[in-house]
Amino acid sequence: MTYKVAALYQFVKLPDFREIKHPLHALCLDLGIKGTLLLAHEGINGTVAGTQEGIDALIAELRAGPVFRGRLDNLELKFSSATEMPFKRLKVRLKKEIVTLGDPQTDPLRRVGTYVSPAEWNRLLEEPDIVLLDTRNDFEVEIGTFEGAVDPRIKRFSEFKDFVKNELDPAKHRKVAMFCTGGIRCEKASAYMLNQGFEEVFHLKGGILKYLEDMPEAESRWKGECFVFDERVALGHGLVEAVEANDERS
Repeated sequence: MTYKVAALYQFVKLPDFREIKHPLHALCLDLGIKGTLLLAHEGINGTVAGTQEGIDALIAELRAGPVFRGRLDNLELKFSSATEMPFKRLKVRLKKEIVTLGDPQTDPLRRVGTYVSPAEWNRLLEEPDIVLLDTRNDFEVEIGTFEGAVDPRIKRFSEFKDFVKNELDPAKHRKVAMFCTGGIRCEKASAYMLNQGFEEVFHLKGGILKYLEDMPEAESRWKGECFVFDERVALGHGLVEAVEANDERS
């Protein structure tokens, strides 16, 4: 059996996020969905898996159903597949942030960097004086990254602020391009860097997953695999399960 996997997020004001938890959990249970969904005042983030019918029904309900009342009108979505169910159970959790940076002044709903599509990404990387940042954790970078990217060597995303403070200078690093797995960390990271005075901040729309989905392997600047937070471990071009990951799990 093949399972459909949906990685999703949206920054949106959810003052009632605590009240959403139980109806969202019940909806997922009813559709046979497993995985993790995070809710906070700033939006929703997560990765879930189920049958194609179950995932399609969930997305339809998120966008137009009564739980979110039409507020998820700009949901960022990436779909992939798994030969085995990649999650053991369903979790819907309440958080302070849907991706933890730990800076109250950073608000992606107010301002973020310039989105760059996968089709435009390679051209951006050819521009002179571009600083290419991998905003992910060190163990993710080890599995794969873009050629020429700076590895901040952070253990968790909340350490990104210290990296920027200690290693980057708005007066010197005038043009910054960044990327992450699905795009959500770059929403926060780009908003933070703009607040720190960096003038030109770009980020890969849809993240590495969208790039691997859209970009032909022959034209790709990606090296290695992309770590994902489920039992598939890593994905390659076309969002197929990495051979190494399958070998490791067997």
